[in-house]
Amino acid sequence: MNASLPLIGVTLDQEPGSPAQYSAFPWYAVRANYMGAVVKAGGLPVALSHTPCLADETVSRLDGLIVTGGAFDIDPALYGEARDERTPLLKPGRTQAELKLIGAARTRGIPVFGICGGMQLLAAVLGGTLYQDITAAIPDALPHEQPNPRDEAGHIVTLEAGTRLAEIVGRPSMAVNSSHHQAVRDPGRAVVSARAEDGVIEAIEDPHAAFCLGVQWHPEFSIDPGDRALFAAFVVAARK
Repeated sequence: MNASLPLIGVTLDQEPGSPAQYSAFPWYAVRANYMGAVVKAGGLPVALSHTPCLADETVSRLDGLIVTGGAFDIDPALYGEARDERTPLLKPGRTQAELKLIGAARTRGIPVFGICGGMQLLAAVLGGTLYQDITAAIPDALPHEQPNPRDEAGHIVTLEAGTRLAEIVGRPSMAVNSSHHQAVRDPGRAVVSARAEDGVIEAIEDPHAAFCLGVQWHPEFSIDPGDRALFAAFVVAARK
Protein backbone atom coordinates (compact mmCIF):
# COMPACT_ATOMS: atom_id res chain seq x y z
CA MET A 1 0.00 0.00 0.00
CA ASN A 2 1.22 3.49 -0.86
CA ALA A 3 1.75 5.17 2.52
CA SER A 4 1.86 8.59 0.83
CA LEU A 5 -1.81 8.50 -0.15
CA PRO A 6 -3.67 11.13 1.91
CA LEU A 7 -6.30 9.57 4.20
CA ILE A 8 -9.73 11.03 3.41
CA GLY A 9 -12.59 10.59 5.88
CA VAL A 10 -16.00 10.21 4.24
CA THR A 11 -19.13 10.64 6.36
CA LEU A 12 -21.91 8.06 6.18
CA ASP A 13 -25.66 8.11 6.03
CA GLN A 14 -27.64 6.14 8.61
CA GLU A 15 -30.92 4.26 8.66
CA PRO A 16 -32.79 2.80 11.64
CA GLY A 17 -33.24 -0.58 9.97
CA SER A 18 -36.35 -2.62 9.27
CA PRO A 19 -37.22 -6.05 7.83
CA ALA A 20 -37.77 -4.37 4.44
CA GLN A 21 -34.31 -2.74 4.41
CA TYR A 22 -30.75 -3.97 4.06
CA SER A 23 -30.79 -4.89 7.76
CA ALA A 24 -33.45 -5.11 10.43
CA PHE A 25 -30.95 -3.35 12.71
CA PRO A 26 -29.47 0.18 12.35
CA TRP A 27 -26.98 0.48 9.52
CA TYR A 28 -24.65 2.93 7.77
CA ALA A 29 -24.46 3.54 4.02
CA VAL A 30 -22.51 5.49 1.41
CA ARG A 31 -22.70 5.41 -2.38
CA ALA A 32 -19.70 3.74 -3.97
CA ASN A 33 -19.02 6.68 -6.28
CA TYR A 34 -18.03 8.89 -3.32
CA MET A 35 -15.23 6.44 -2.53
CA GLY A 36 -14.40 5.94 -6.18
CA ALA A 37 -14.01 9.67 -6.78
CA VAL A 38 -11.52 9.91 -3.91
CA VAL A 39 -9.53 6.93 -5.22
CA LYS A 40 -9.43 8.34 -8.76
CA ALA A 41 -8.16 11.64 -7.36
CA GLY A 42 -5.30 9.90 -5.57
CA GLY A 43 -6.67 9.64 -2.04
CA LEU A 44 -7.35 6.77 0.34
CA PRO A 45 -10.99 6.94 1.51
CA VAL A 46 -12.15 5.68 4.90
CA ALA A 47 -15.73 5.60 6.20
CA LEU A 48 -16.47 7.48 9.44
CA SER A 49 -18.89 6.28 12.10
CA HIS A 50 -21.26 8.61 13.95
CA THR A 51 -19.32 8.88 17.18
CA PRO A 52 -19.17 12.55 18.24
CA CYS A 53 -17.07 11.85 21.34
CA LEU A 54 -14.30 10.48 19.10
CA ALA A 55 -14.35 13.28 16.53
CA ASP A 56 -11.05 14.83 17.65
CA GLU A 57 -9.32 11.45 17.76
CA THR A 58 -10.73 10.55 14.35
CA VAL A 59 -9.76 13.80 12.66
CA SER A 60 -6.24 13.67 14.15
CA ARG A 61 -5.61 10.70 11.84
CA LEU A 62 -7.13 12.22 8.70
CA ASP A 63 -5.69 14.42 5.97
CA GLY A 64 -9.07 15.58 4.65
CA LEU A 65 -12.81 15.37 5.40
CA ILE A 66 -15.72 14.93 2.98
CA VAL A 67 -19.20 15.60 4.39
CA THR A 68 -21.61 13.78 2.09
CA GLY A 69 -25.23 14.42 1.15
CA GLY A 70 -28.34 12.50 2.08
CA ALA A 71 -32.12 12.46 1.83
CA PHE A 72 -32.75 14.44 5.01
CA ASP A 73 -32.68 18.04 6.25
CA ILE A 74 -30.43 20.15 8.44
CA ASP A 75 -32.10 21.09 11.74
CA PRO A 76 -33.30 24.73 11.42
CA ALA A 77 -32.36 25.24 15.07
CA LEU A 78 -28.74 25.39 13.88
CA TYR A 79 -29.52 28.65 12.08
CA GLY A 80 -32.06 30.05 14.52
CA GLU A 81 -35.36 28.99 12.97
CA ALA A 82 -38.24 26.78 14.04
CA ARG A 83 -38.83 23.52 12.23
CA ASP A 84 -42.07 23.16 10.28
CA GLU A 85 -43.58 20.99 7.55
CA ARG A 86 -41.02 22.27 5.05
CA THR A 87 -38.34 20.29 6.92
CA PRO A 88 -39.87 16.80 7.19
CA LEU A 89 -36.91 14.58 8.06
CA LEU A 90 -34.00 15.15 10.43
CA LYS A 91 -31.17 12.80 11.35
CA PRO A 92 -29.88 14.30 14.61
CA GLY A 93 -27.33 11.55 15.30
CA ARG A 94 -25.71 12.01 11.94
CA THR A 95 -25.83 15.81 12.11
CA GLN A 96 -24.25 15.96 15.56
CA ALA A 97 -21.44 13.65 14.46
CA GLU A 98 -20.78 15.70 11.33
CA LEU A 99 -20.81 18.97 13.28
CA LYS A 100 -18.12 17.60 15.60
CA LEU A 101 -16.06 16.32 12.66
CA ILE A 102 -16.26 19.64 10.82
CA GLY A 103 -15.30 21.53 13.98
CA ALA A 104 -12.32 19.26 14.62
CA ALA A 105 -11.21 19.44 10.98
CA ARG A 106 -11.37 23.22 10.93
CA THR A 107 -9.49 23.46 14.23
CA ARG A 108 -6.78 21.21 12.85
CA GLY A 109 -6.72 23.04 9.53
CA ILE A 110 -7.30 20.05 7.26
CA PRO A 111 -9.34 20.39 4.05
CA VAL A 112 -13.13 20.14 4.30
CA PHE A 113 -15.32 19.38 1.27
CA GLY A 114 -19.10 19.57 1.78
CA ILE A 115 -21.37 17.98 -0.82
CA CYS A 116 -25.11 18.78 -1.12
CA GLY A 117 -26.38 18.43 2.47
CA GLY A 118 -22.73 18.68 3.54
CA MET A 119 -22.58 22.14 1.99
CA GLN A 120 -25.78 23.16 3.80
CA LEU A 121 -24.35 22.01 7.13
CA LEU A 122 -21.10 23.83 6.39
CA ALA A 123 -23.10 27.00 5.74
CA ALA A 124 -24.76 26.67 9.14
CA VAL A 125 -21.35 26.16 10.78
CA LEU A 126 -20.17 29.38 9.11
CA GLY A 127 -23.11 31.36 10.47
CA GLY A 128 -25.36 31.09 7.43
CA THR A 129 -29.03 30.26 7.01
CA LEU A 130 -31.08 28.04 4.68
CA TYR A 131 -34.30 28.18 2.75
CA GLN A 132 -36.31 25.35 4.30
CA ASP A 133 -37.98 24.80 0.93
CA ILE A 134 -36.89 26.36 -2.36
CA THR A 135 -40.28 26.24 -4.07
CA ALA A 136 -41.98 28.00 -1.14
CA ALA A 137 -39.31 30.71 -1.00
CA ILE A 138 -38.64 31.12 -4.74
CA PRO A 139 -41.79 30.24 -6.71
CA ASP A 140 -40.09 30.59 -10.13
CA ALA A 141 -37.03 28.53 -9.18
CA LEU A 142 -35.57 25.83 -11.38
CA PRO A 143 -36.50 22.21 -10.57
CA HIS A 144 -33.66 21.60 -8.12
CA GLU A 145 -35.07 18.13 -7.58
CA GLN A 146 -34.34 17.35 -11.21
CA PRO A 147 -36.76 14.98 -12.97
CA ASN A 148 -34.06 13.28 -15.06
CA PRO A 149 -31.57 10.72 -13.62
CA ARG A 150 -29.02 11.95 -11.09
CA ASP A 151 -26.11 10.89 -13.28
CA GLU A 152 -27.15 13.51 -15.85
CA ALA A 153 -26.89 17.29 -15.70
CA GLY A 154 -29.94 19.18 -14.46
CA HIS A 155 -28.87 22.80 -14.96
CA ILE A 156 -25.93 25.17 -15.32
CA VAL A 157 -24.11 27.00 -12.54
CA THR A 158 -22.08 30.17 -13.00
CA LEU A 159 -18.87 30.43 -11.01
CA GLU A 160 -17.88 33.66 -9.29
CA ALA A 161 -14.63 35.09 -10.65
CA GLY A 162 -11.77 35.27 -8.18
CA THR A 163 -13.01 32.42 -5.97
CA ARG A 164 -11.13 29.24 -5.18
CA LEU A 165 -13.79 27.25 -6.99
CA ALA A 166 -13.36 29.28 -10.19
CA GLU A 167 -9.60 28.85 -9.95
CA ILE A 168 -9.94 25.07 -9.59
CA VAL A 169 -12.44 24.61 -12.41
CA GLY A 170 -10.78 27.05 -14.78
CA ARG A 171 -14.04 27.89 -16.59
CA PRO A 172 -16.88 30.34 -15.87
CA SER A 173 -19.64 27.71 -15.73
CA MET A 174 -20.40 24.04 -15.13
CA ALA A 175 -23.18 21.59 -15.95
CA VAL A 176 -24.32 19.97 -12.70
CA ASN A 177 -26.88 17.53 -11.35
CA SER A 178 -29.40 18.69 -8.76
CA SER A 179 -31.13 16.84 -5.93
CA HIS A 180 -32.21 19.18 -3.12
CA HIS A 181 -35.29 21.00 -1.89
CA GLN A 182 -33.42 23.25 0.55
CA ALA A 183 -30.65 25.74 -0.26
CA VAL A 184 -28.34 28.28 1.33
CA ARG A 185 -30.12 31.61 1.81
CA ASP A 186 -27.35 33.58 3.56
CA PRO A 187 -23.77 32.24 3.44
CA GLY A 188 -22.77 33.83 6.73
CA ARG A 189 -18.99 34.12 6.92
CA ALA A 190 -18.59 32.11 3.72
CA VAL A 191 -18.20 33.53 0.22
CA VAL A 192 -20.63 32.54 -2.53
CA SER A 193 -18.65 30.90 -5.33
CA ALA A 194 -21.42 29.68 -7.68
CA ARG A 195 -25.09 30.28 -8.41
CA ALA A 196 -27.72 28.55 -10.53
CA GLU A 197 -29.48 30.41 -13.33
CA ASP A 198 -32.33 31.27 -10.94
CA GLY A 199 -29.93 32.84 -8.44
CA VAL A 200 -29.93 29.95 -5.94
CA ILE A 201 -26.55 29.59 -4.23
CA GLU A 202 -24.78 26.48 -5.52
CA ALA A 203 -21.33 26.73 -3.89
CA ILE A 204 -19.69 28.43 -0.93
CA GLU A 205 -16.17 28.61 0.45
CA ASP A 206 -14.31 29.95 3.46
CA PRO A 207 -11.70 32.36 2.08
CA HIS A 208 -9.71 32.18 5.30
CA ALA A 209 -9.15 28.41 5.16
CA ALA A 210 -6.62 26.55 3.04
CA PHE A 211 -9.48 24.44 1.62
CA CYS A 212 -13.02 24.66 2.96
CA LEU A 213 -15.52 24.43 0.14
CA GLY A 214 -19.08 23.25 -0.33
CA VAL A 215 -21.06 22.50 -3.50
CA GLN A 216 -24.79 21.89 -3.74
CA TRP A 217 -24.52 19.34 -6.56
CA HIS A 218 -22.98 15.85 -6.53
CA PRO A 219 -19.50 15.98 -8.14
CA GLU A 220 -18.90 12.31 -7.29
CA PHE A 221 -20.98 11.50 -10.40
CA SER A 222 -18.29 13.24 -12.49
CA ILE A 223 -20.74 14.77 -14.97
CA ASP A 224 -18.60 17.83 -15.76
CA PRO A 225 -14.78 18.00 -16.05
CA GLY A 226 -14.94 20.49 -13.19
CA ASP A 227 -16.16 17.72 -10.90
CA ARG A 228 -12.95 15.75 -11.34
CA ALA A 229 -10.94 18.94 -10.92
CA LEU A 230 -12.67 19.56 -7.58
CA PHE A 231 -11.77 16.15 -6.18
CA ALA A 232 -8.23 16.47 -7.53
CA ALA A 233 -7.73 19.86 -5.87
CA PHE A 234 -9.18 18.60 -2.61
CA VAL A 235 -6.81 15.61 -2.52
CA VAL A 236 -3.83 17.80 -3.43
CA ALA A 237 -4.72 20.09 -0.52
CA ALA A 238 -5.03 17.06 1.77
CA ARG A 239 -1.61 15.81 0.66
CA LYS A 240 -0.08 19.13 1.75
